[in-house]
Order: sequence, then C-alpha cells, then structure tokens
Amino acid sequence: MKLPRPALALLLQLALLAGAAQAQGPAYPSKAITLIVGSAPGGTTDISARMIAEPLGKALGQTVVVDNRAGASGAIAAVAVKRADADGHTLLMQYSGYHVITPVISKHGLGWEAKDLQPVANVLTAPQLVVVRAGLPVKTMAELVAYARANPGKLTYASSGNGSLQHVTGAMLEQQAGIQLTHIPYKGTGPALQDLLGAQVDLSFGTPPPFMPHVQSGKLRALAVTGSTRLASLADVPTTAEAGLPKLDPTSWFAVFAPAATPKAVVDRLAAEIARIMATPEFKKKAADLGASADFVAPARLGEQTQAELKRWAEVAKAAKIEVD
Repeated sequence: MKLPRPALALLLQLALLAGAAQAQGPAYPSKAITLIVGSAPGGTTDISARMIAEPLGKALGQTVVVDNRAGASGAIAAVAVKRADADGHTLLMQYSGYHVITPVISKHGLGWEAKDLQPVANVLTAPQLVVVRAGLPVKTMAELVAYARANPGKLTYASSGNGSLQHVTGAMLEQQAGIQLTHIPYKGTGPALQDLLGAQVDLSFGTPPPFMPHVQSGKLRALAVTGSTRLASLADVPTTAEAGLPKLDPTSWFAVFAPAATPKAVVDRLAAEIARIMATPEFKKKAADLGASADFVAPARLGEQTQAELKRWAEVAKAAKIEVD
C-alpha cells in the first residue's frame, strides 16, 4: 500500500528522532544512583550526602543511595568513583580536607588525583568548631592554651583521619599558640566523636553539624568557632579571632564530584537539580540549624576553587611541616 506523502514524512521524521535518541544512549538517569561517602556515618560529609540524596532522587526520578566507604583519608571512596562508569550513576560526596589537603601532604600516591574527578556542585560550607569533652577543666581558648602549655603533649585531639582538615587545624593551633598536642586519627568524624563523648580523647575540631546536639546538651563544650564571624546557632561562642588566634580560620566544604569523563550534559543536569534543591527555604534552614550554610557552587567555579585551595594548603602544610604516610 502506497502511503501519502505527509505520512511518509512523519515516519521518516520519527525514524530520525529514534536514531538520534539511540545514538545518545538511554535517558539519564536510567537506574539508581550511588552517592559514595569517604567517611563513616555521623560526620558532616555523611550528613551532607543524606541531606541532598532524598530530594535529588525525587527530582531525578531515581533512588539515590548513600554508600559509606571510610578509610585511607577518603582514598577508598575517591578511587571507587574514579574507576566507576562515567555515566552519572556513581557520584562522590567529597570533603574538602580529603580533596585539597590530603593530596598535598601525602608522601605516597593516593591512587587518585583531582583531575580524576569532575566537579558537579558544592552543597555545604562550614567553619570549624573547637570542642572539648565536658570534663576537661577549661572553658575558654585561653584556658585551653594555658593547660596545654602546662601539660605538653598530654592533651589528645581527635580527627577524621591523617590529612583531614581537623588534623591540619590541630597543627595550625599548635604552631600559632606554641603548644604541643597529640593527634589521634580516626576513620571519620563519627568514630572520633564517639570517643570524644566517651572521654577517650580530650578535644577535637570539626564542622558544627555532628557536634551541635552534644554542645547544646552540655555533653561537649564549644570554645570557639574558626574565622571572624560567630554562628547564629551558637551566638555565645566566640570566634578564634576574638580569642586571639585570627589566623586559625580553616573552613570546610562538602561537594559532589563525578568520574572525570562524565558527559557535560549529565553534570549540568545534576548541578541544576542540586541548585534548585539548595535554593529552597527548607534546605537553607536545615543547613543553618546545623551551623553550616547552603552555598551552591557551579561546576566550573568549583574546579577553579579546587585548584586555588590545592595551592593554598600546600603552602600551609609546608609551613606547619605536616606530612603523612
């Protein structure tokens, strides 16, 4: 049967569209997305991942599963994402300490480099809190410094791992205050926090989210917040600048990355959805209540930020003589 010209034209157009769709591959996302976290549950990296996973899954029409792979200062997770298919179905929630500090202080290769991971979007930004166990006889930064000077090496501080920002913050405090502390590394903030609550270590540094409930309940004591601005949620806690340590100002960020070869269209789709989620009043309030801020940073800008901070922290680490195996 001979088809009329309009019908033939329509069939030809549909065939061309089908061919183009097939050439482009299946629509994204075509299955569940795995968001890998390089630390144990309970820390801000994990909290950031869980804050974004559910709404992102709803926006994309697929489940986003948070997968904690702690260890090796984030290298286990980063290598897993580096080696994953670059199709947007495996992502990394990355902690800035692991991304821009660990690489510049490691004596040996980590199995990954910044170029192996493509920036997608920053999710949370937060200062560091200086917190001590409730039973430690200090209530201010001045008292902490005085106690440390009277007891060199006696005070122990917990970090989320060698090369983490907590580790570097401790080294910066030692250098700037002229004190000696003993560093105890853990596989993430969660385990470090548990030992701090159990009085197995004396103090720690870290972003506010995991510490806030325990500071508010009195189980931990916050002595200062790094930088020059107090937190609205902890308005009575002075800044390190107010405490006489203006150069103790490290800030953490928590961002989504993808394998380096992930298509730009996929990255742009993810970034756009994350930006929409972060712009909602609910997300912003949740971040503020945790002592953090919802600071969206787009892919290109995040890449520039990464390179600038790699340079900055290399200089800080060299000055503080920080190096880990």
